[in-house]
Amino acid sequence: MAVYNYDVVVLGSGPAGEGAAMNAAKLGRKVAMVERSSLIGGNCTHLGTIPSKALRHSVKQIIQFNTNSMFRQIGEPRWFSFPDVLKSAERVIAKQVSSRTSFYARNRVDVFCGKGSFADEHTIEVVCANGVVEKLIAKDIIIATGSRPYRPVDVNFAHPRIYDSDTILRLGHTPRSLIIYGAGVIGCEYASIFSGLGVRVDLVDTRDQLLNFLDDEISDALSYHLRNTGVLIRHNEEYDSVEGVDNGVVLHLKSGKKLKADAFLWCNGRTGNTQDLYLENIGLQANGRGQVTVDENYRTSVENVYAAGDVIGWPSLASAAFDQGRSAAGNIVNDDAWRFVDDVPTGIYTIPEISSLGKTERELTNEKVPYEVGKAFFKNMARAQITREPVGMLKILFHRETMEVLGIHCFGDQASEIVHIGQAIMSQKGEANSIKYFVNTTFNYPTMAEAYRVAALDGLNRIF
Repeated sequence: MAVYNYDVVVLGSGPAGEGAAMNAAKLGRKVAMVERSSLIGGNCTHLGTIPSKALRHSVKQIIQFNTNSMFRQIGEPRWFSFPDVLKSAERVIAKQVSSRTSFYARNRVDVFCGKGSFADEHTIEVVCANGVVEKLIAKDIIIATGSRPYRPVDVNFAHPRIYDSDTILRLGHTPRSLIIYGAGVIGCEYASIFSGLGVRVDLVDTRDQLLNFLDDEISDALSYHLRNTGVLIRHNEEYDSVEGVDNGVVLHLKSGKKLKADAFLWCNGRTGNTQDLYLENIGLQANGRGQVTVDENYRTSVENVYAAGDVIGWPSLASAAFDQGRSAAGNIVNDDAWRFVDDVPTGIYTIPEISSLGKTERELTNEKVPYEVGKAFFKNMARAQITREPVGMLKILFHRETMEVLGIHCFGDQASEIVHIGQAIMSQKGEANSIKYFVNTTFNYPTMAEAYRVAALDGLNRIF
């Protein structure tokens, strides 16, 4: 058994692990990365964020071709199989793995491929694919092992037509109909993707509103556009059983309904990847969803063990995970390169996409904050008319008296890009955070950024 000594050992090479390893290395620490797969990138690169977003982009291109009359000069509308569309995602994954692997080489971070687990609070044992066991001794350890889809024991995921959000990427055909159970972010994204491919989708929601953490108006817009593409949304439903049959799947609901489809996709919750870490060897215990509890410094109850990313739960976003990993490493070094990540914009890659930051109207109303609303509808924006993306709006919530921007909510093409302009202003202190910034700033024309000026004028006109 070979023994190696490091300052920091990171478990998992997803966004949180990469952020932690790179920051620790740049701060002068000797770092090792343990990745159970033979390829760098974690679930984000291979099973989650990257493949699903690349898949969505390809489907969006297909929709544009099929609905834009200009393309009729090229040919009639066409439909593509799910495996064909997935090939574009595979190309992106390969490029991501290549570039991310180079990061570790450039920063002289040693990478160990194998299953890592705790022998004690300073020792990680790595079982490599060839059976060789290597021992890594470190002053500090960061758990960044990510998460996987939650699988209830009464659903037979071995059935060839029952999938979760990981295994759906191995779907070898395009089903005529699909039941998606769980209408969270992942469920809504896949509902958009499959309906865009012409699949008849039943989206089963256990709640009474889609993505109820969003502003109500944005949630309503998402519901409308999903229904407009043929998605049947069933609210306030829970499964009783999932029955796999020879030619499909039958979903039995507690309400007595029976739904049948060619395939079934489970999208209801995720579980932290802590089951093989032997946390009991260091006196650490995960909760019922496999997640590890941390303080505001991303330290667990074991002094030299930190955790970041999906394995700690909220907000379970790749963007936040990267910053959490960086912050965990910064805390280890006691450097100023860290912060508690709690100002994360929401990015939801449905078709059209959604992004938001700050308070919703419901929250401001409950808190009795005197706010006003400014809106810009994309159908009136020159850039949206040029790109033929008229669906959507930008909504700004601001304080009637101080003019402070309190919330940014965007629905439509490039929403996840547009939101960052508002984010930059909201992060300013004092008078610099004011809706008047958008009126007194010249935006390029035509751009989608100009929507901020239009929305700000709309909001101010409601006051003066």
